[in-house]
Amino acid sequence: MAATPAIAALTAADIEHVVHHYAHDRKNADYGAEAVAIMGDRLGVAPAQIFKTLVVDLGDRKLGVTVLPVPQKLSLKAAAKAFGVAKTLMAPPASVTRATGYVLGGVAPLGQKTALPVVVDTSALQWDRILTSAGKRGLEIEIAPADLVSVTGALVADLTR
Repeated sequence: MAATPAIAALTAADIEHVVHHYAHDRKNADYGAEAVAIMGDRLGVAPAQIFKTLVVDLGDRKLGVTVLPVPQKLSLKAAAKAFGVAKTLMAPPASVTRATGYVLGGVAPLGQKTALPVVVDTSALQWDRILTSAGKRGLEIEIAPADLVSVTGALVADLTR
């Protein structure tokens, strides 16, 4: 399997990771819930160990990446505070794809076409390993949270409500 930019970035940085693949159902648009249902059962991990990547609009034509547990809701106010802006909105799908090079449901927090600032939810640090998108629907990276924070240059903040 050809590496996605996210996997290539981890390999280039010599970051320990494991890639997991599952068959994505093209009819399912709830990508996070699908990952939790399949990967949680297969690997025996808690739903809160599986993280989603959401891109927010920071204003002034700037975007930011948030990484938080799939079962949780993003607090746009908390994201704005973490990024140091007055407010954030969810970024339009076309902007997300254009900036990251990934399609929705496969947006990885690293290896993006345009390097975007990243904030990882504080809850990630309670786990030895978390799973996050590897840059393609049905592809997950298992990684130590500290390594994800390090390789992305992320800030760590409370992002959920």
